[in-house]
Amino acid sequence: MRIIVAEDYKEMSKTAADMMASQIILKPDSVLGLATGGTPMGFYKELVNLYKQGKFSFKEVKTFNLDEYYGLDKRNLQSYHYYMMENLFKHIDIDLENVNIPDGTAKDIDEECRAYEDKIRKAGGIHMQLLGIGINGHIGFNEPDVKFEAITHLVNLDEETIEANSRFFSSIEEVPRSAISMGIKTIMHSKKILLLAAGSEKAQVIERMINGPITPELPASILQLHPDVTLIVDKEAGDKFD
Repeated sequence: MRIIVAEDYKEMSKTAADMMASQIILKPDSVLGLATGGTPMGFYKELVNLYKQGKFSFKEVKTFNLDEYYGLDKRNLQSYHYYMMENLFKHIDIDLENVNIPDGTAKDIDEECRAYEDKIRKAGGIHMQLLGIGINGHIGFNEPDVKFEAITHLVNLDEETIEANSRFFSSIEEVPRSAISMGIKTIMHSKKILLLAAGSEKAQVIERMINGPITPELPASILQLHPDVTLIVDKEAGDKFD
């Protein structure tokens, strides 16, 4: 695992954006795995800025998002579809036919999950996967559990996750209690992984992820077994490890 400790959030975001831009420049038809939430917002801003410099294009890129809230229509302001449109897709030249986000309103969720996995497989797998990490160690919405869920699935969100995500909603009661998420196996099959973490509240879980045992009780710990992970943190998130 390569570890980069950035001076601050902006430098963390810029470093990660530079790495993904390099991936697109080297392989214009890259398949990218994308994340949402508070941490990647600066990353998307920096990536859009690099794109606007005219050095690369998203025309051949395909994207797969990690997750989507169950029950939220893509027009909902808190849906991850809306998030991605506002923070990235409407600012770049990507073909929206190449954008893939789980459908949180699908009538047959099991079929939606199977179809999502099939799309990733037919695309040739993910070349570079962006991840954040929850305070409880989740990646995607793979919550701490007695087992690792292998592929895309419907997951019940932990109270810790619901509380953390409530900052994006008017009240905690509005936060969905479940979501569709890529599974651990899907994530681990990505050729490269970028994990971003910022803020002192992430310091402890980052230290456990790097130095602790590999366990489903801290899903991100499985990344110790991946051959090409780059962890980019700001100084606060990297405070507890050497």
